[in-house]
Amino acid sequence: MKITIIINDAPYGSERPYNGLRYATALMKSDVAVNVFLMADSVTCGLKDQRTPDGYYNIGKMLMLLLNQDVPVHACGTCMDARGLTQDVMVEGIVKSTMQNLVDWTKGSDKVVTF
Repeated sequence: MKITIIINDAPYGSERPYNGLRYATALMKSDVAVNVFLMADSVTCGLKDQRTPDGYYNIGKMLMLLLNQDVPVHACGTCMDARGLTQDVMVEGIVKSTMQNLVDWTKGSDKVVTF
């Protein structure tokens, strides 16, 4: 089974990105193929060098854990451009992507879940 997860919210304005990445991690541990697509304000989830208080979740580290497990993480290029983000400010491994890539992932997935 393959599931694509689309995240839309900024990393710390709500718990949606946190829950989406927790879900992706749980799916990955269940031998489900997972894709993660960041769009709208969630592209800022991919900023590297995030510093959060001790005991608080860190979205950047959560993304790195997924990337280290070969989970593809793409960020909408149009959304990045609109926010002035370039590839060099993103966590290594996140791919600046396109809407067509999301279409392809959607067509190739058994399920699509949004957060």
